[in-house]
Amino acid sequence: MMFAGTRGRTARGSMRSVLKPKSLTRFACAAALVLAAAGCGGDSNGGKAQAVPRLPVQQEIGASEGRLNLVIWAGYAEDGSTDRHVDWVHAFQKRTGCKVNAKVADTSDSMYALMKTGQYDGVSASGDSSLRLIYGGLVAPVNTNLLKNYRDIPSYLKNQPYNSVKGQMYGAPHGYGANYLTYRTDKIPGTPPSWSIVWDKGSAAADHVVAYDSPIYIADAALYLKAHRPDLKITDVYELNQKQFDAAVELLKQQRPNVNQYWSNYLDEVEAFKAGDNYAGTAWQVTANIAKSEKAPIGTTIPTEGATGWSDTWMVAAHAEHPNCMYKWMNWIESPKVQAAVAQWFGEAPANPKACKYAAKGFCTQFRVGDVDFYKRLAFWKTPVADCGDSRGTSCVDYAKWTELWTQIKG
Repeated sequence: MMFAGTRGRTARGSMRSVLKPKSLTRFACAAALVLAAAGCGGDSNGGKAQAVPRLPVQQEIGASEGRLNLVIWAGYAEDGSTDRHVDWVHAFQKRTGCKVNAKVADTSDSMYALMKTGQYDGVSASGDSSLRLIYGGLVAPVNTNLLKNYRDIPSYLKNQPYNSVKGQMYGAPHGYGANYLTYRTDKIPGTPPSWSIVWDKGSAAADHVVAYDSPIYIADAALYLKAHRPDLKITDVYELNQKQFDAAVELLKQQRPNVNQYWSNYLDEVEAFKAGDNYAGTAWQVTANIAKSEKAPIGTTIPTEGATGWSDTWMVAAHAEHPNCMYKWMNWIESPKVQAAVAQWFGEAPANPKACKYAAKGFCTQFRVGDVDFYKRLAFWKTPVADCGDSRGTSCVDYAKWTELWTQIKG
């Protein structure tokens, strides 16, 4: 069963996928190149750890300001324009008086750049941009006492490295998902027990590997090395010292000849899987659902090494023009019925498990809602910063360098 509905007509990333046979489009992200100035690089601070800007915490929700400007992933603020049956925006506007104006961002880097303009009240940030926003002073700490549904959110989604700093939450958890090992069951014999299917030169998927088109994919290489190269002593795949980072980059360069497709728009990946061009690689559950619904022989699994994943958080702009409407939106989007609607449309696990009461039969089981063990097997996207978070100090490789090397990896 495919739960995403016509959500499949839009995508988390809208850049076209890159196929191997001829030339590659170089991935250049201008926003990421200014990360050091935004607080994610160690160089701008003379090697010292970046301090989080001190910003006030809102103490009450006042009257609606009449407007709400959002930066979102496609599918997070549906108003019936994509599908007249899918609309949770108009009811919110009627209830609160806050007119929603949503700007779709195609990548986390685009979200960061848009928030930097100061024109938006909030953003549905993934973990690979949230710390940039926090340390850059672009989002404010959130008063969770003002969030009506916050107590219903499981503890394992709160105070995480991608949505908080030193116990202070910087947003409202929204939804999450895994980057599954996804494969063609007619091309790959049995269920692959390991990610080696995408890393080994002579694997059954050679020349037909698919990978996510983002610098954050370097963490997938680090995850594999964490299990297979204990000498590297990798503990956190987003906190890599130079030696660990270099090993991950080298593994990615070795993988490069076997990659058939780098994707950022999951619909492009669906088509390649359907055509039999992709044999195995990273994908979201919604990708597999759509491919299966269109008769492609697709399987998904979390291998022995675990997997990376993404968890999105609604964050309030540090100098939001309409902060009351933003808090009202967070209360609305975290309510059970709306959570069920968004999760099924987008294809993700809702942060509020009470959404399962309103979801289609089998949905929450498939997306492993409330499964703590499943959640703990995932290494959720987190912005790499210079501060390693341990005795190594600020010797870790920051996101600006990840972006630079990703371009070199792809060639």
